[in-house]
Amino acid sequence: MTETPALHALWPAPLADGAVHATVTVPGSKSVTNRALVLASLAAEPGWVRRPLRSRDSQLMSDALRALGVGIEETVASSSADGDSGEAWRIIPAGLHGPATVDVGNAGTVMRFLPPVATLATGDIRFDGDPRSYERPLGEVINALRALGARIDDDGRGALPMTVQGGGALEGGTVEIDASNSSQFVSALLLSAPRFNQGVEVRHTGATLPSMPHIRMTVEMLRAAGAQVDTPEAGGEKNVWRVAPGALLGRDMVVEPDLSNAQPFMAAALITGGTVTIPDWPRRTTQPGDALRRIFTEMGGSCELTDAGLVFTGTGKIHGIDVDLGEVGELTPGIAAVAALADSESILRGVQHLRLHETDRLAALTAEINGLGGDVTETADGLHIRPRPLHGGVFHTYDDHRMATAGAVIGLAVKGVEIENVATTAKTLPDFPAMWADMLGETPRGAGA
Repeated sequence: MTETPALHALWPAPLADGAVHATVTVPGSKSVTNRALVLASLAAEPGWVRRPLRSRDSQLMSDALRALGVGIEETVASSSADGDSGEAWRIIPAGLHGPATVDVGNAGTVMRFLPPVATLATGDIRFDGDPRSYERPLGEVINALRALGARIDDDGRGALPMTVQGGGALEGGTVEIDASNSSQFVSALLLSAPRFNQGVEVRHTGATLPSMPHIRMTVEMLRAAGAQVDTPEAGGEKNVWRVAPGALLGRDMVVEPDLSNAQPFMAAALITGGTVTIPDWPRRTTQPGDALRRIFTEMGGSCELTDAGLVFTGTGKIHGIDVDLGEVGELTPGIAAVAALADSESILRGVQHLRLHETDRLAALTAEINGLGGDVTETADGLHIRPRPLHGGVFHTYDDHRMATAGAVIGLAVKGVEIENVATTAKTLPDFPAMWADMLGETPRGAGA
């Protein structure tokens, strides 16, 4: 591990001095890792999670599950059934119990996926987290769990902090929920549903549903663990998901690379006219980051999926784009950073829900790009970006990992960009400064260099 830059110190974003040519091995997916941990913890037998992401979000999830009684043994395994080797976590389910306190940090997956798990524990489970976690929407999950039979004390806030009074089981059944602000509301209920007495039928009542690939990921992983799931895509009723009660199997799950975290490295190739190879890019995946192949190609690059991985090549010319990112909203900061360097304007649509993420990402991107001389305006559901010559300055991150990597992308082409609190990238991408320096063939620089 490299030395972690001090919180709020300024990290000088490296300026690219030519075309980037590199192979970048991206750590495992946070979304897959945390879903796998939940499913393995609820299984009827031990299982494995291989190539897990080791980051703040995944550590918060594993620490929380341990607090509830789950055994998690971290090992370096020699091989799995398919010959895979490397780091692996053996998950040993146990009777979930309290009293316990869960620190969610600012991790949406922890604050939303674990309250349903806590209803299956015996005893009180208190949930708390970073100050920003108090502001993030959770009321729909709380109300849905109450409708399914849970007892939750939140002092009427509909938000953290709160206490789930675990009764050792949950009745389950049919519930309506408005998941317009986050697809995690749906995933949260589905993941624990096989353990509910009646399973669950989740009916989404809102006008929009962002980040559908993440719900598909939840469904596929549930099915891989032996759950019976009916979905709209499989001919079921629109915006309705049904999970039957039943035992989950202890599986051997291999975590894919986090394709969304490949974004800044692919952007580096696009901006500098270089080539970046991302090993182990899956040929089929539910990850939203797979959309980068299409989006960055439209913005001026080209890609090929080879035995070595995804090979992405840029020409050094960047085109603006008009794109609906509703299903892949987490890609917005990186796309906005690239769009600020393009040769024509861009319109990013369908991402109004980003105002409720780690920070208000639309306001943050507008403020920070404009602070470097850009011309970005917020729209009702996204951003309008008109490229302008940019200059150096401080790029604030608001404790948001994707803001930090977006600033680093701009810094490749703009001299004098300094990233405030680049250490926040540890949320999902540990050692980002070192990975960035390796890609550029540089010696890593500390925050005060």
